[in-house]
Amino acid sequence: MIGLLQRVSEARVTVGGETVGAIGPGLLALVGVEQGDGVAQADRLLERLLGYRVFPDADGKMNLSLTDTGGGLLLVPQFTLAADTRKGMRPSFTPAATPEAGQQLFEYLAEQARARHPDLACGRFGADMQVSLTNDGPVTFWLQVPVSR
Repeated sequence: MIGLLQRVSEARVTVGGETVGAIGPGLLALVGVEQGDGVAQADRLLERLLGYRVFPDADGKMNLSLTDTGGGLLLVPQFTLAADTRKGMRPSFTPAATPEAGQQLFEYLAEQARARHPDLACGRFGADMQVSLTNDGPVTFWLQVPVSR
């Protein structure tokens, strides 16, 4: 499971001109689900999203997590993160989970996040979304939770 994490001062997702999710300061996480991912990967990704220390402390060092700051978390499903781009000029989506499996795992992740973090917003799975954000820093990290073999 993949999370492209961005520290933001604000972010929002719109579908058909309607805002479906928005946060102030916090984290925007674009989420990709790969074949073989399950609840163990979703649980670990959520643990990392909530605990990853990307916010500055009093000394300006990245020592605080989203849990520490209480900022917003915006989860946006993005299957293209699971693309294989190693060769050619067109991405292959073979590594991506099926739409059904991806939606089920994204919804599980959102449900678990909602239970653990009060300020949560989500994009809409399968929709043509417009994502706008102000990246704070810029600070962006690629988090990947591989399937245990």
